[in-house]
Amino acid sequence: MVEFDAIYAIWLREAKVFIREKERIASSIISPLLWLFVFSVGIGNTVDMQNISYQSFVFPGIMIMSMLFTAVFYGLYIIWDRKLDFLKEVLVAPASRSSIFLGKALGGMTNTLVQAAVLLVIGAFFILPISILQLAYLIPLLVLIAFSMVNLGLIIGSNLRSEEGFGLASNVVIWPLFFFSGALFSVENLPPILKDITALDPITYAVDALRTVLLGSGAFPLSTDIGVLMAFAAVTGVLGIISFGHLQQVK
Repeated sequence: MVEFDAIYAIWLREAKVFIREKERIASSIISPLLWLFVFSVGIGNTVDMQNISYQSFVFPGIMIMSMLFTAVFYGLYIIWDRKLDFLKEVLVAPASRSSIFLGKALGGMTNTLVQAAVLLVIGAFFILPISILQLAYLIPLLVLIAFSMVNLGLIIGSNLRSEEGFGLASNVVIWPLFFFSGALFSVENLPPILKDITALDPITYAVDALRTVLLGSGAFPLSTDIGVLMAFAAVTGVLGIISFGHLQQVK
């Protein structure tokens, strides 16, 4: 019961912080909208996607990009909590580090999934229709993807002590994951070396899973995408718990 209460309390705190920071909610939506309605439209006029518009093709990739940035940068709150002494208070509470990590992860997932839901609604109205059946597939997929991405951000945040260091480390992680994921292009016609790199990128399978559900086809079987994402979630979850276990109760 203590562990459940700890998870709930931390999640509730993170959700309230997210709701109060309305500027962060708005700014996190503006960037993907620019990618969807400016970049994709501009590039789409020069790209022939045969049976589908380029805007529809990149919509799953832009969703994943938005989730990735929001989820990973959520790890910065670990550094802020450490400087505000909130983290010290949490760490001395009678709760395990795994419960603290899970509460933080659920808070980050809430933030990330709210943003994904907003983009889904916009996409359903202006880009491509989304059926109830597709939504039934999307919800568990987005939860799994959000969990993995938030874990990644928490791992980075728990191992660094400064905002500058976090910014540098997160950009080194985020941009390669995004650019090699096939979010903006098809991975099927790449040169062999790039195709091998994209196959090693877990975000590739997140983009491909959403593309399969929303567009009906992907570069990999959906079962492969889900298997890789589950493995990614498991690995980042274990590493996240280990990282929280090493957190020191100092600023």
